[in-house]
Amino acid sequence: MHHLALPLSLFGVGLAVGAGGAALLAPSPAKVPPQGQAQRRRDELALPARPLAAPAQPATPGLSDVETARVREILGHSGHPGPIFDQLSHLAFVSAYDRRLRHPAWTAEHLTASSLVRPPATPGSGPVDRSNSVFKEDERIPEQFRARLKDYFRSGYDRGHMVPAADAKNSQLAMNETFYLTNIAPQVGEGFNRDYWAHTEDFCRRLTKAFGDVYVFTIPLYLPRQDVDGKWRVSYEVIGNPPSIAVPTHFAKVILASGRPSAPALPSPAASSTSTAPAPLPGIDSGSGGKLLSTLGLGNGVTALGAFVLPNAIIPNSVPLRAFEVPLDTVERAAGLVLFPPAVKRGAKSLCSVTDCSIIVRDFSKANERVKVERRNTA
Repeated sequence: MHHLALPLSLFGVGLAVGAGGAALLAPSPAKVPPQGQAQRRRDELALPARPLAAPAQPATPGLSDVETARVREILGHSGHPGPIFDQLSHLAFVSAYDRRLRHPAWTAEHLTASSLVRPPATPGSGPVDRSNSVFKEDERIPEQFRARLKDYFRSGYDRGHMVPAADAKNSQLAMNETFYLTNIAPQVGEGFNRDYWAHTEDFCRRLTKAFGDVYVFTIPLYLPRQDVDGKWRVSYEVIGNPPSIAVPTHFAKVILASGRPSAPALPSPAASSTSTAPAPLPGIDSGSGGKLLSTLGLGNGVTALGAFVLPNAIIPNSVPLRAFEVPLDTVERAAGLVLFPPAVKRGAKSLCSVTDCSIIVRDFSKANERVKVERRNTA
């Protein structure tokens, strides 16, 4: 058994949790960091070697020796109170669990054409299938912060996968791990989780037909709305008894796709009949950005970034996916995360400029029937 190996430097050096909630879906102006601050290194995301991992104590980067001593003197008897994101490693993805909101802070996965292939059934065991999986509470999380099955019962929301089961077909265990409630957030059912959101997940998988490697972040968001008095407020529902699981207002999909298309299943909107593959990025093999991309295995062919923010609401299938396209900076500010290193951001093209960003409406009626059965079995 082996665990998913991800180039951690791709997924932002640290995924630092900050305060920045985006008030509007618009990029922010560049800011010059204070003197000396630019030299401070972010703590790199340290993934546990085992799937069942205890969270590490939060780091305090950039503090002087005197400041560090003061922290130890004040908190020495109590320990650091948090916030703590439980960093979890699974066969098909890695994630961080938000103890306050009781759903993932983010999930990250690496998709390839081969990773999505369902293995043949072996003697004594049937094929990998989600009908063999059940939703489970995650006992790695301390009990007082754990999401519970009963919290979703009659809540009016689906238990929405952040990493979909269809992305984890390599083994039954990998698929089972997507059913931990640490990979689940409350989602509107018909019209979203069972429809437009599922089509968006399918879009991510189809990208593996056009790119060698597809990296996907899924991030629950809480975005403000402008009230009639002109002021901006964040308002969201909380489900459970007692109320404990927050219902995100939006969900983001952030996608990094790289490698030359082996089959132009998702053609570039500007592709001509004589063009079979997008041109390599200018300067991809030169300069510091190109060197980093090459080190990360992204120097061969096109590297493209795309970010989409979808409301947790009914979305008609007629709405184009590009209607939800936003700058990456928008997601990072809203989530308080740094998702990719600057060199990757500078060197990547817009995803929708090199491939067709559109959903294919599929019939998920059978899957929706399974959802109803799963609800009855876990009620």
